[in-house]
Amino acid sequence: MAAPGVHDVKLGKRKSTVEVDSLSREELMCRVRQLESHVKQLQNIVIKNDVSTSSTTAGRRKDYRAKEREFDFTRYNTRHVALKIMYFGCDYLGYASQEETMNTIEQTVLDALKKTKLMENRETANYERCGRTDKGVSAFGQVISLDLRTNLLSGVGVKVREGGTAAERSGDKTTEVPYCSILNRNLPPEIRVLAWAPVNTEFSSRFNCRRRTYKYFFPKANLDLDLMRQAAQKLVGEHDFRNFCKMNVKDGVIQFKRRILSVDISVVTEEEEDGYNMCILTVVGTAFLYHQIRYIVSVLFYVGKGLEQPEIVDELLNVEKNPRKPQYILAADFPLCLFDAEFEDDLEWIYEADWHEHNIKTLQRLWAEHSIKAHMLKKMLESLDKAKVETECDIAPWSDLSPPIQHQSTWIASDGQKVHKPLLNRQLGPSLEEKIENLAKKRKLDPSNEEEGEDKVEDLAGE
Repeated sequence: MAAPGVHDVKLGKRKSTVEVDSLSREELMCRVRQLESHVKQLQNIVIKNDVSTSSTTAGRRKDYRAKEREFDFTRYNTRHVALKIMYFGCDYLGYASQEETMNTIEQTVLDALKKTKLMENRETANYERCGRTDKGVSAFGQVISLDLRTNLLSGVGVKVREGGTAAERSGDKTTEVPYCSILNRNLPPEIRVLAWAPVNTEFSSRFNCRRRTYKYFFPKANLDLDLMRQAAQKLVGEHDFRNFCKMNVKDGVIQFKRRILSVDISVVTEEEEDGYNMCILTVVGTAFLYHQIRYIVSVLFYVGKGLEQPEIVDELLNVEKNPRKPQYILAADFPLCLFDAEFEDDLEWIYEADWHEHNIKTLQRLWAEHSIKAHMLKKMLESLDKAKVETECDIAPWSDLSPPIQHQSTWIASDGQKVHKPLLNRQLGPSLEEKIENLAKKRKLDPSNEEEGEDKVEDLAGE
């Protein structure tokens, strides 16, 4: 049995150890609580900062939106003007706005007009377009007419806003808004506003256009241009072109008579090897039908290749004898350009000097880029002609073994047939009367699809 003193000493040590352990736990718990409190404080600070930042950002957005809303159109009159627009359509899905996509020339232009506050909205701007071009088609002379914000109080095309305060506005009231400069700063390089013109308030770029000029660019290759010219001249005059277009009966187009004023095929570049000569088909008319130019190109190419005689044009224009269109390929889109539009009254186009120079430089750069690529490809082709090719009986430069290959324009209007089937022997589409009857049946079955139709005079050749 242990001595009492010793036992007491041991108990004392154990008690002391328990107290120390107990204090350590309390201190630890206290420390944990302090840390938790600190973490909570930090979390509150972060949350507060987030809320503050969010409020600041929201406030900035609100301020920005408020600033946007601050623009008061009632402080300005409007002016009816025409804009001449150039664009390359290769990367766009056509000119006209579409519900399914924003990637159109028209939508891009309208967005720029709204962004720069030149136009409040399309619905109130009396907007009209000279023509519409399809995916891939370009323009040098697209013209739109609309009401834009103006600095002026009076003048050609100026409309005094009812209830407006333009006369009371401080600032310049005699110098017009530099429309080209403002818009081109907000448009991509492939879309340029070339000029603007003041027009009377009744002017319509669609209905006042008296003639439109289209140009279709193509390499000569092995095409017989003389035969193509003979065939092309048969198109001049007023004809029913239903066999040279896509009949758009569902959109109300049931009249296919159009007047072509002139057709010309010219060679614009002279090369030693004429297969690489660049040619232009120029067609001038009052208005055009859906796909009309591109179907004309296809038929002329058949003639140029010797697959059809020039008289095929006479046959296709004789709709009493041939009321159903033969099935044939549509020519490629991107060589086509709406090049010019002429109006009943000569417009006084205003080219702003600084941006006119800038537009020239932009086009020169684009020309240089494409010209470099073209010359690079030409040098590659020349090297391939000189390459020594092995045949069963000889090894010699390709140019000595084979006549020149002239494939430069084949792809433009090719239906992929190894053996050409004459157009008049091909499968025929429905007649105009059959299309109208079929449409009437569909509308009778589904009246909700019925729309009021009109014979559209808007130019549709690019489509």
